[in-house]
Amino acid sequence: MFSPDVMLKLEDLAELAAHHGSALPAKVAAFEIAGRRFDGNAAPELMGVINLSADSWYRESVCLSADAAIERGRILAAQGAAILDLGAESTLAHAARVDEAAQQSKLLPVVRELARSGLLVSVETYHPSVTRAAFEAGARILNLTGTEQTEDLFRMVADFEGGVILCHVQGAHVRAVADFDFGSDPTAMLYEYFAPRVEQAQRCGVSRLWIDPGLGFYYRNLQDSSTRIRHQMRVFLNTFRLRALGWPTCHALPHAFECFGEEVRSAEPFFAVLAALGKTDLFRTHEIARTRAVLKTLQVW
Repeated sequence: MFSPDVMLKLEDLAELAAHHGSALPAKVAAFEIAGRRFDGNAAPELMGVINLSADSWYRESVCLSADAAIERGRILAAQGAAILDLGAESTLAHAARVDEAAQQSKLLPVVRELARSGLLVSVETYHPSVTRAAFEAGARILNLTGTEQTEDLFRMVADFEGGVILCHVQGAHVRAVADFDFGSDPTAMLYEYFAPRVEQAQRCGVSRLWIDPGLGFYYRNLQDSSTRIRHQMRVFLNTFRLRALGWPTCHALPHAFECFGEEVRSAEPFFAVLAALGKTDLFRTHEIARTRAVLKTLQVW
């Protein structure tokens, strides 16, 4: 059933470390957001997902009312989430688009209550108006899923002394992607993508950020499961090379339904192992309790 010739082996990890050993000791910036310290050199952190869009496929994370979203946020925090990531528009290609006013009407009551409870809130958007409204309501992190108007967005985040999760997006925003360009070395391509954007963010006053390779986005030529999963696994294991930029990394853990089937809720904890081996700093997951248990077990070593 399984071929040992194509499975990930210890020799593969040894070869990766040998080829890129100079990046292994890289240290990343540590910082505080709203009194919470993040230091990827010491220990990774977890980001829990709250989806306010009914189109989001991960049913366990979908909340159809503000009360349900607030309750889920409190549960995720109790399970170990350092950050709560809220989104009001699904990234699925076939999902309905949600305009800025509708996003605000869904997000703001939840942001206000969670922030009032002392919880650190991130908002996933690419709209400046949604970002400003969310930060005024108490959010302190922008999970930026677009590439336009970034200077305005960075200055806005800096004004609130907040942080940015800078996603790799090949397009104007996550809902406008087509085919994915891998390049000859996807990790080198990611490095070249992030370097000028990190510089721009710093120039605009941002001093708290993560870089996110954007593995959960729905490019047309990554719909084949073997191609997508192979790409995701390789990027996870090569993450330590991106730490040479000097900033911590964030990964959205994927699902691989094609492999896990009815056990799909075990997929994100599995990918967390690969992401941890690659020295990921922030794990964005729908499965906080399961992923936390996996990371805690790895720390036993």
